[in-house]
Amino acid sequence: MLLWASLLVLATVPKPVISLQPPWTPVFQGATVNLTCNGFHFNATEKTKWYNENGEKVLLAETSENVLQVHATGKYRCQAENSLLSDPVLLNFSTGPLILQSPHSVFEGDTLVLRCRRARKEKLTAMKYCWNGNILHSSNKSFDLFIPRTSSVNNGNYQCTESGDKDDIFKSNVKVIKIQELFPHPKLKATATRPIEGTSVNLSCETHLLPERRDTSLHFIFFRDNRVFLSDWNESSELQIPAIWKENSGLYGCGAKTVGHSIRKRSLPRLIQEQSDCGRARCAKTVSHSVSKRSLPLPIWVQRIPVSEVSMATHPPGQVTEGAMLILVCSVAEGTGDIKFSWHREDTNESLGQKTQRSQRAELEIHVIWEMHAGVYYCMADNSYGPVYSEPVNITVRMTPGNRQGLTAAGATGGLLSALLLAGTFLFYWRWHRKSGDSSPDVELRSLPTPDPGPSFNSICPAQEELMNLYCNVHPNEGNLVYAEVQSAQLGEREASTTRTPLEERHGSFAYSEVKTWLSEKPEISASTMQMP
Repeated sequence: MLLWASLLVLATVPKPVISLQPPWTPVFQGATVNLTCNGFHFNATEKTKWYNENGEKVLLAETSENVLQVHATGKYRCQAENSLLSDPVLLNFSTGPLILQSPHSVFEGDTLVLRCRRARKEKLTAMKYCWNGNILHSSNKSFDLFIPRTSSVNNGNYQCTESGDKDDIFKSNVKVIKIQELFPHPKLKATATRPIEGTSVNLSCETHLLPERRDTSLHFIFFRDNRVFLSDWNESSELQIPAIWKENSGLYGCGAKTVGHSIRKRSLPRLIQEQSDCGRARCAKTVSHSVSKRSLPLPIWVQRIPVSEVSMATHPPGQVTEGAMLILVCSVAEGTGDIKFSWHREDTNESLGQKTQRSQRAELEIHVIWEMHAGVYYCMADNSYGPVYSEPVNITVRMTPGNRQGLTAAGATGGLLSALLLAGTFLFYWRWHRKSGDSSPDVELRSLPTPDPGPSFNSICPAQEELMNLYCNVHPNEGNLVYAEVQSAQLGEREASTTRTPLEERHGSFAYSEVKTWLSEKPEISASTMQMP
């Protein structure tokens, strides 16, 4: 158990990294280089172990600090208490007259600086820089070679040459440069590559920085089909899709890039001018450019479930009261994506309405329902696999007792008023003839002429005039009869040409209404309206 616990602790502790000061390699014999063991929280009570692995792993020294001065060629490693052993750093001390220097480690995106140096700090003339046997650049004066935005294409064997005053040619050591990958290409992972429509999917963009650049910040982005961006550049390497749909199927990918990677936005000539302040090597090494990489595409195909078990319900259920609202509810037991719902009446094949939504349930409201709406109804659902129909539902409509009583009372009242009107008309007609002295038994009472079925109402009465009100007492000598209103009207031509009685000739243009009789015991009102023929 203690062994497993120790291994677990070591797995979580970062590996230390050795840095050089000055950062060049190789250096001339007799120089001093400071090695620093970085990557852990150094405690004053802790000691750092230093090893030289020239052939065998040999404990070189233990220091109370994380710095060690060296003067000899070797492959150095360091280890702090309770930490892993660092990766080796090869440091060469040269005795040659000419050396080609470069930083100990160069990462993609960095600016590679190559320095050609002669012993005793003598100035060089007619310099050349070569790469894999080819001349990269030449000049008649001393200069440093800058290669910006390095990548793996810059790997190879580098060398510099110098021509002396006596046509002597000096060649430097061959420097093998291998540009290190700052971080590997990200790999996109998904919780499901064939998810069910409507479910969530989590994406993760996995990569890691090398220990030497663990302080570099990475930003991530997610996209689909190389054109639909699912996020902006941000620090999160994960993305959650709350609900994925069939139309979201495609090739997914992610990208990672460096941000704030010790970038100093300065021109290269300016760096050369600052060599006395910070040293060309330190300035050159901090010149880095953003590195961006993309993952391989990951296909994600979303699965759609066809609709099944379509059913329709009503609210309120069963019988519906006339004048109330009716809600038709169509639902499916299974089915994903956009579902098209529609409602129909079976006897007329009438479509009542339709809705398309991402839901397994939809409602249709009929705000006011009448007796004529009674019948058999059903609904249909479809999500591109073909329509599925529900079982039919019979809907009956009943009238409320209040509506029945109202109609019965209205009918009775209408019949009573019609009877009173007919009686009043007959009584008033008889009283009118009596007052005028035209009470001969030979007088006939004739009904209004009945129009032929063919002509319209306008052809029967083509020349009607507005009725004119005349107010007077019909029988002023009779105290129990009071006249309320008299109207005159012009008869149509057809009526004028009809054979008329003498009584009709005298009074054919008058209509009487609202005749009141007054009895001594109690008032009794009889209303009638009459048009004399």
